[in-house]
Amino acid sequence: MKPNVTPTNREIIMDENDFIVSKTDLKGRITYANRIFMKIAGYAEHELLNVQHNIIRHPDMPRGVFRLLWNVIETGQECFAYVKNMAKSGDYYWVFANVTADYGQDGKPIGYFSVRRKPSRSGIEVITPIYQEMMRIEQQAGPGNAPDASLEWLQGVLQSKGTSYEEFIHTLGH
Repeated sequence: MKPNVTPTNREIIMDENDFIVSKTDLKGRITYANRIFMKIAGYAEHELLNVQHNIIRHPDMPRGVFRLLWNVIETGQECFAYVKNMAKSGDYYWVFANVTADYGQDGKPIGYFSVRRKPSRSGIEVITPIYQEMMRIEQQAGPGNAPDASLEWLQGVLQSKGTSYEEFIHTLGH
């Protein structure tokens, strides 16, 4: 169960050489978290293992972004995304995430592997108003339709620009 954490307006800024690494099972429960993840997120290992990865989901993050991420990784492709996370303290931190399937010896997916690094400040400035609009759309759509409604809006914006999500994310820098 996700802890009840109140967001603050304090930002944790990752160091250039920090890499947050985690692994999950197919349902998104954490099976591995590196020390940098634990340090930045403020959780001990026992608080993270076997817990849904959304324990660090910031309420400013549109559910449509996660719908997109799951849609991509469940096809075996890797996904890149700018993500605003929330530490146990309520402080927030931005990451440039790369999520990909983790395969067993039989070649079948056994979970997911994520590496996050410090994103570019200019990328955060571009993505923030997009995420804010997605959140507005989600609030209007209601809980059941929220992820699909905001994702549909995002895909429409990208289509009007003649680009894909992946191409757009890579133009933001990292």
